[in-house]
Amino acid sequence: MAGIVTVTLNPSIDTSCRVSQVMAEHKLRCSEPVHEPGGGGINVSRAVRKLGGESLALFPAGRHFGGLLKNLLRHEGVEFRQVEIAGQTRENFIVREETSGQQFRFGLPGPTMREEECGAVLTLLDSLESRPEYLVGSGSLPPGTLPDFYALLGKKAAVLGAKYIVDTSGEALCRAAESPVYLIKPNRRELSQLAGEEILEEDDLADAALRLINEGISEIVVVSLGAGGAMLVTREGCRRIHAPSVQAVSMVGAGDSMTAGMVLGLTRGLPIIEAAMFGVAAGTAAVMTPGTELCRREDTERLYEKIRDQK
Repeated sequence: MAGIVTVTLNPSIDTSCRVSQVMAEHKLRCSEPVHEPGGGGINVSRAVRKLGGESLALFPAGRHFGGLLKNLLRHEGVEFRQVEIAGQTRENFIVREETSGQQFRFGLPGPTMREEECGAVLTLLDSLESRPEYLVGSGSLPPGTLPDFYALLGKKAAVLGAKYIVDTSGEALCRAAESPVYLIKPNRRELSQLAGEEILEEDDLADAALRLINEGISEIVVVSLGAGGAMLVTREGCRRIHAPSVQAVSMVGAGDSMTAGMVLGLTRGLPIIEAAMFGVAAGTAAVMTPGTELCRREDTERLYEKIRDQK
């Protein structure tokens, strides 16, 4: 098997810089920009690589930023295959205000993709030399895309015999539940939406997640609690995983790093509780890095040992 394959329908170039102070109506002098590949599944593949693993990233790429995206991934040693599209791959813009330490994140919507372009991304899975053990669908959907894309991807995963992991939001997440899902990683707001509730209290999260499991929506639910860590819910029970306290520099990529840590842990044979711990460690490590940089391996492994010691 190929191990891990990620699918990103709305990839990006993430451009980050620093400015002394953000002020309306003023010309702001920014630092030299840093360009990095972005988008949910692409960041998962990048983080897997940083953690010492391998994966294959599938995505659409268009025009100038699409070419830059491919070059940046080659530079990082991430294996990928792409579908060339007519539209321009999007750019996101992240600005850190030095006087306050605050981060401003501007996310652009992405190109409007044609139905045949979306279908071509799914068809890439048919050309794989070996079937993946885990298929990760992650990130937002570009404008005009049917919200059932992740459901269609899940059906592909079932045909391939792959365990399907979904990390998205909104209607795309709700529609993903129409296909077999192995693991979902909602935050509190997303879990509330899936459960048809207003914002759930923390004491109600485990029951809501277990209902999703009993309804056959997902075998495993890992509720992301940000700096609070995560809650792992399976049919066997619930386990809260606390994140170590660290100095937060940037929140960009923390969720994708967490997903990468979990799926990599699973491919290494870790039981789900240990894989979830490794995921929390990777997500926590990501907030320690500046701009759009993801988790670092040495930080992740050190934090993982701290989390395991909490048992």
